[in-house]
Amino acid sequence: MYAHARLRLRVLASLARAPASPTCLLRAPAALATLCARAPARGLASVAAPASVNTASREGSLISKIEAKRAEALIGGGQKRIDTQHSKGKLTARERVHLLLDNGSFKEYDAFVEHSCTDFGMEKQKITGDGVVTGHGTINGRLVYVFSQDFTAFGGSLSKMHAQKICKIMDQALMVGAPVIGLNDSGGARIQEGVDSLGGYADIFLKNVLSSGVIPQISLIMGPCAGGAVYSPALTDFTFMVRDSSYLFVTGPEVVKAVTNEDVTQEELGGAKAHTTKSGVAHLAFDNDIEALARLREFFDFLPLSNRDEVPVRKTADPSNRDDPVLNTIVPADSTKAYDIKDVVQRIVDDGEFFEIMPDFAKNIVIGFARMGGQTVSIIANQPLVSSGVLDIDTSVKAARWVRFCDAFNIPLLTFVDVPGFLPGTHQEHGGIIRNGAKLLYAFAEATVPKITVITRKAYGGAYDVMSSKHLRGDLNYSWPTGEIAVMGAKGAVEIIFRHSADKSAAEADYVNKFANPLPAAQRGFLDDIIMPSTTRATIIRDLAVLKGKKKENPWKKHGNVPL
Repeated sequence: MYAHARLRLRVLASLARAPASPTCLLRAPAALATLCARAPARGLASVAAPASVNTASREGSLISKIEAKRAEALIGGGQKRIDTQHSKGKLTARERVHLLLDNGSFKEYDAFVEHSCTDFGMEKQKITGDGVVTGHGTINGRLVYVFSQDFTAFGGSLSKMHAQKICKIMDQALMVGAPVIGLNDSGGARIQEGVDSLGGYADIFLKNVLSSGVIPQISLIMGPCAGGAVYSPALTDFTFMVRDSSYLFVTGPEVVKAVTNEDVTQEELGGAKAHTTKSGVAHLAFDNDIEALARLREFFDFLPLSNRDEVPVRKTADPSNRDDPVLNTIVPADSTKAYDIKDVVQRIVDDGEFFEIMPDFAKNIVIGFARMGGQTVSIIANQPLVSSGVLDIDTSVKAARWVRFCDAFNIPLLTFVDVPGFLPGTHQEHGGIIRNGAKLLYAFAEATVPKITVITRKAYGGAYDVMSSKHLRGDLNYSWPTGEIAVMGAKGAVEIIFRHSADKSAAEADYVNKFANPLPAAQRGFLDDIIMPSTTRATIIRDLAVLKGKKKENPWKKHGNVPL
């Protein structure tokens, strides 16, 4: 995570390059005001009437009019509404864009757009820009398209022209092969426009679907997002939220009360905690706008720009052949004792840096980005600390969507396996564990990117098959000496096989000797090698280099029928 000092410098830098002081001074929230105390200010007069323009001429008058309109666009709904936005601890749409993108890189489109609605007196209520800032810029020198909804202008509500602006940059991003980031802060559809507003949402949804798997799409919810508006973030690859100021729900608390007589707050119904811990709709939550944008920049560095782009590579001083003897003893000798798989991951990846995704949802599986030998890799790992790392409905869905994203964008899959099986019980069976578990199986089987699997301890039953096994076209499959690959654990197996035996302890020892180790799988070619844990990093980096030129295609089809 970015240090506070680095955040402060980015805020100051963004404000220094912003076009005008009324839109960039963060005066209301004390914490933001402290960060921005040294930001230089400039007046709007310099924008409205450039010194080099002779305003007496017709051309000069036109230029002055254009610049005045541009100045109007810069202040959105006006200073009073900007102050209200700041009083809630929130940045404005433009401040967010300037903080997200590299210094001076933002090129805005359609700054002069206004709505075309004439009903309900709307022809007298026009705000230049129509409630959304759109354009492109760079993050650490790499191209990205951005739209940022402006809550100070009509509450950020979506009109026909507002949607048209968003669709235009989405089309351009798809054309050139660059990600799209949406900064959502909207009250929903602009009611005065009726079906035009609904049509605008549908236009955006279509762009989301057509862009899926072609360019990365990221939604950062920084305010309300309700009704039909929620489905665009749901269609994007990642949804991030800001705690205590962002909300996602199809129907608000008032409607819930009217229909179900249930009293619920916005936060309880659709806040960041609800969606990162219960529903799984959101992938990460942050404490404030500044942290969210800084972390989004960090996250962006892991992503390729499109499905035709190579995964990013960053220089690292971490030796590729580094051994870590601690890994040789990290798995407890007692197979019933837990350990933290994140400790394993951090000891293997470059510089111990692991960017975890969905850390608070379905904690019995861990997913996220890391780097190996400088290149981005995807981590999927069972977590023994939580329910022994068992697979259930939520873990299957969480991991399946992650695997499919990484496969779509050529990111190698690195899987760490310690799984006792699928979670039994009527709740799981009636909830559809068969269908949902099949999603993860489908995702791993379908993936054609490099797939490297390391079994650290248990790999039992059908869960062994599902977790990127050799049978699902795993490229290189390894086990540590602590690996146990079997239909089930020794105690359960003995109760079935030797249920009439008088000496079950001897039978259990015999079963462990025969099956609860990696040798039987290795002897059948289901494992490529049994490796010492300390050599795992060097082994994986070597394999990634070998698999760099991997070419594998699935049979031609219009599309597969994923068990949704």
